[in-house]
Amino acid sequence: MTHTRYAMAFSPRALLGAAALLLPMLAAAQAAPLKYELTGDLGGAVYGTQSVIRSKGSETRLLPYGFFDYGRLAVRVDTLSLKTVQVGYGYLELAGRVSQDGWRADTAALSGLKDRKTPIPLGIGTFQETPYGALFLNAFVDANKSHGSLLEATYAAEFKVGSWSFFPQVGLEYSNAKYNNYLYGVSAAESAASGFSAYNAGASTAPVLGLGVDVPLGSPWTLTMQLRRKWLDSSVRNSPLLSRRTQDTGFIAVSYRFR
Repeated sequence: MTHTRYAMAFSPRALLGAAALLLPMLAAAQAAPLKYELTGDLGGAVYGTQSVIRSKGSETRLLPYGFFDYGRLAVRVDTLSLKTVQVGYGYLELAGRVSQDGWRADTAALSGLKDRKTPIPLGIGTFQETPYGALFLNAFVDANKSHGSLLEATYAAEFKVGSWSFFPQVGLEYSNAKYNNYLYGVSAAESAASGFSAYNAGASTAPVLGLGVDVPLGSPWTLTMQLRRKWLDSSVRNSPLLSRRTQDTGFIAVSYRFR
């Protein structure tokens, strides 16, 4: 079975159904109590994002890095959350995401196209830190131009080899037609101006695999590395604007670990 067929077997209803089945099972679990002291990692990182748009290269940025909690506030790399009521091993959270999906039509190959504004995903989610691994569930709506929706479910385990910690990850990301068509569609007017064929992108579900590594640098400093690959659904990768079937993202961070 190819990644495409595997991805298309899932739907937003399937993602929500799995969450609906799982969360009642966690109803009796006990979440970690809220503590108004910083626990986790805070530092800086170099982030890399591989562009899927033709003629656009990969981007690297030096930005703050955080994976920490402070009372009801939580920062998890690119997601900022505010915890509300307890749900299972975690909390129902109001969440916002720092997206890098936007792009500018600033190359000769993209002449005649309009810039795509970077999405501003806002919504709800939960982080379930269970005895069997961590589960991230999020549902977003783009508050910027597309007004499209995003759903994601990610599971991460942990195992140690000596002093190093490894975090394999597997997940699914769903985006609806509004979201995809804004970023990867080509309107009739753009087709006439650019020479690209007109294209309407539909909804997509993409499998994601990742691996994170924590390397102690001498207490309290930690080196954290992560690489994730997403396999693009045919409704996205068939766009004439795209040059890739997969997208890789990652970062290398050095942080101070608060305990």
